[in-house]
Amino acid sequence: MSTSKRSPWFWVPTLYYAEGIPYIVAMAVSVIMYKRLGISNADIALYTSWLYLPWVIKPLWSPVVDIFKTKRFWIVIMQLFIGASMASIALTIPVPNFFQFTLAFFWLMAFSSATHDIAADGFYMLGLDQHQQAWFVGVRSTFYRFAMITGQGLLVILAGFIESNSGLESVELTVRAAQSNNQVQQQIMHPDSLNVSAKPGDLRIITYPDEQLVVPLLNISPDSAASLKEKIKEWNRVQGQVIQQAENQQKDPDRESWWKRHVTDKLAAWIKRNFAPAKETLIAEQKAGNIGVIYFYLSKAPEPGETVAVTFGRESGDKSIMLELGQRIEFDEKNWNQPAMALVQLDPKLKTATVANFVARAGNIPLAWILTFSFMAVLFVIFSIYHKFILPHPKEDVPRQVESFKKFGREFLHTFALFFKKEHIGISIAFLLLYRLGESQLVKLAMPFMLDTQEAGGLGLTTGQVGFVYGTVGMLMLTAGGLLGGFVAARHGLKAWIWFMAIAMNLPNITYIYLSQTIPDNFWIINACVGIEQFGYGFGFTAYMLYMIYVSEGDYKTSHFAITTGFMALGMMLPGMISGWIQELVGYPNFFIWVLLATIPGFIIIYFLPLDPNFGKKREQEQ
Repeated sequence: MSTSKRSPWFWVPTLYYAEGIPYIVAMAVSVIMYKRLGISNADIALYTSWLYLPWVIKPLWSPVVDIFKTKRFWIVIMQLFIGASMASIALTIPVPNFFQFTLAFFWLMAFSSATHDIAADGFYMLGLDQHQQAWFVGVRSTFYRFAMITGQGLLVILAGFIESNSGLESVELTVRAAQSNNQVQQQIMHPDSLNVSAKPGDLRIITYPDEQLVVPLLNISPDSAASLKEKIKEWNRVQGQVIQQAENQQKDPDRESWWKRHVTDKLAAWIKRNFAPAKETLIAEQKAGNIGVIYFYLSKAPEPGETVAVTFGRESGDKSIMLELGQRIEFDEKNWNQPAMALVQLDPKLKTATVANFVARAGNIPLAWILTFSFMAVLFVIFSIYHKFILPHPKEDVPRQVESFKKFGREFLHTFALFFKKEHIGISIAFLLLYRLGESQLVKLAMPFMLDTQEAGGLGLTTGQVGFVYGTVGMLMLTAGGLLGGFVAARHGLKAWIWFMAIAMNLPNITYIYLSQTIPDNFWIINACVGIEQFGYGFGFTAYMLYMIYVSEGDYKTSHFAITTGFMALGMMLPGMISGWIQELVGYPNFFIWVLLATIPGFIIIYFLPLDPNFGKKREQEQ
């Protein structure tokens, strides 16, 4: 069979599967990877939100893809570029400045992916006649969804599996709050008194005590608790066992920007003053819960250049036993025998004996993500080779002849001008930017919330569990919501359902408020909450997609739809950039309340939205 007559089944599914993977990798997988590698929420949200930019501005260079070379050429070469970018990410994960290097290659991947989107969508229209385009639209959407499941689910599960099976054996430790006749604060020993030495056998985590820590039920002075916390922080910092985030490092006030001094610092102070959780109440009450210390070290030195990251947190049990310090500790060949300290503190209101179970994990996190991105790199090289030979050669897929760049420039600007001259375009753009204002912030912090320890306000899930929640349950419910949204909009029109869709998209965000307030240990409750939120998002997002089509109607509808996708990406990028900063200021519970409040502008703008009541309805002659 010649390539010009080859069945679309040979290339439409693989083309749109390849289109979806790099997008979800840039938007979601990068967030999970950086969180597991110890990057702060503020930095994750800020820098991964910038990865939306190629999709924001892709209408500006889409004519280049249309004019130079063929769509087929751009598809094949961009898939090679995506594969090379993923290979480069894998190679730079182990280097000291991995955050900067991997971000640079994520940027290259994002630009390559956005360019691939332009070429793939154009090739779809050139390689199929109108009947085939209509028939295969469901096929392309389905395989794009499969790509989402692969990226957000299977790849994350793969990384979690490698992480869990490639590192050191996990260590379980019970912390018991017990009644004591000795109403005296425990004396905390200095780490040097443990006399650490190398032990035979495989590399493993050693804890002292090794199975159970008993903390007497009594209260101590806040000053004493605060002094001990500072000493432990300083010890872990001096030994190089705690990552120093940028916000904790000493800064030179003379080098800080005017914007930071007069805008962000003052705004941060106002947010903390009005919305941050009150942590100083214990001092006002002149009492603090008793403290216990757990010591960590390794049985022997790791290999030169190897870093062992130990994450420690509560797995189950009474939440009145809180881990205050020591959620993440790093060891290498220089400090493996210098015990790091984790500090556990009882709630001062706790009066009865209780217990909590903690787990220390040291999976090989860098190796897990190196292998995952290496796998994706090989996959995209295979995609490129496959499509090189399988994609048809449509007669229309030829480089366009341009009479002059001056004329082309005029036509290009005219296309943009017509979009901004549309009736009520200001309201339409406001809708595109504000309808997902809450969701754009939620999506950046949802997975870090799942991964953070319970003491940090998160749910303490493993990487594999997060992959299951979002990649299977979440994605299936998202798809179901989208299908239902399309069905009801086609039956009654968008205008009849847009308010219900807006409610469905935003109201289920309450589930995250519930999760952040209760911190459930039950994995199926977490799945149910995420499933409800994702179903609502899928149903509500239908209104957004249909309105993008509505506002693009008229001449140059393809170019105008590309412009709306740019505004869609911009509406996700800008709020997402500050979401991590806000979360770190106010904590997860208040952040999710803020997300719910941020949905209000989207509801307001719908009231003024111009919309034809018949748009989206099936026409009589089509019934």
